[in-house]
Amino acid sequence: MEIQEIKQRFGIIGNSPLLNRAINIANQVAPTDISVLITGESGSGKEVFSHIIHQMSPRKHGPFIAVNCGAIPEGTIDSELFGHEKGSYTGAVGERKGYFETVNGGTIFLDEIAEMPLGTQARLLRVLESGQYIKVGSSKVEKTNVRVIAATNVDVYDAVKSGKFREDLYYRLNTVPLKIPPLRDRKEDVYLLFRKFTSDFTDKYRTPPIQLDEEAQQVLINYSWPGNVRQLKNMAEQLAVLERDRIITGPTLLTYIPQEANGRNLPMRVGNPGKEDFSERDILYKVLFDMKRDMVELKKLVADIIEHGGVSTNYANHSQTLNQLYRDIEIPGGPEGQFTLQQPVNTNSNNSNIVGNDAYNITHEAEEVEESLSLIEKESDLIRKALKKHKGKRKLAANELGISERTLYRKIKELNL
Repeated sequence: MEIQEIKQRFGIIGNSPLLNRAINIANQVAPTDISVLITGESGSGKEVFSHIIHQMSPRKHGPFIAVNCGAIPEGTIDSELFGHEKGSYTGAVGERKGYFETVNGGTIFLDEIAEMPLGTQARLLRVLESGQYIKVGSSKVEKTNVRVIAATNVDVYDAVKSGKFREDLYYRLNTVPLKIPPLRDRKEDVYLLFRKFTSDFTDKYRTPPIQLDEEAQQVLINYSWPGNVRQLKNMAEQLAVLERDRIITGPTLLTYIPQEANGRNLPMRVGNPGKEDFSERDILYKVLFDMKRDMVELKKLVADIIEHGGVSTNYANHSQTLNQLYRDIEIPGGPEGQFTLQQPVNTNSNNSNIVGNDAYNITHEAEEVEESLSLIEKESDLIRKALKKHKGKRKLAANELGISERTLYRKIKELNL
């Protein structure tokens, strides 16, 4: 079957070369009984490929079951997979068939295989090598004919090196590795998927169609999508349900994209291409360098005073340094402060080395005002300033504050602004 036919049959959207390669491998390995290990990030569509392999194999008329190994408690996973005898453990009131017995002649998809306990891994290895297993609480060897497709979103080889995954099971499962590309490596497919999802959801909820302007399209394509196709689908559903304006702009779309702390996951900035863009790390470095420079200046000032017995020789430079440092301190509710470093006045001609508080006349002209620490007042003040800046336009004010327009509207009601 051709790749395009497979895409149409299983509802796969995209033309990325990496995606086409993954589909081609699944198509080639499907007619065999080889175990397949599917790797890929969460939300990238690993289960879809397990269905492709099963439906295009000779077992397509047999049963298929998907099991999430990470969702089954360690104490019961052996019973779930291999079954148990009556009375084999507390609560085992009857005999139970496991998945390997139920799916005999079909395919079992073991998702999150790296979460499987080591004891269960040993049982699974025996099934893969000989098709034999033993129920919990039994001594009778059972036989099964099941094809195993496993999937994980972590690096299994790292788990092998750390002792959390059996090396022999890794090589037995990894006969044919199948890697699903993340959505950030399929940029040409992002907008196609978005249009498909929004079309489906607008039909489902009977809402007008969604359109993106040029800026919004760039935001959509350049975002890293850590949640992959699942995250894109969820965002498309939110837009179809919540947005009244059906033409989505870049700022509006950004309100639906989480701003992760990791710079790798932040959306690429659009607009103002000529403006210099500083990352959070660059700003932090600049602050640290400025602090270091200020400390060096203060050390020079103190060393100069000590060296000359309390009388500094370069007043102009030191006065400028003190004033610059003091201007960086914001005094809420008061005027800008200023330090004045004046030449010491020698009142005793017989003693030119006067050391003491009278040697310098340092004036502090800023009046200290007690600052309010109320979070409600601060929040109210910021909202007022944002609304005033954008002339009452709530959408622009919400973007300025980094919150959604709905949240801003709720805050306005709560604070009686």
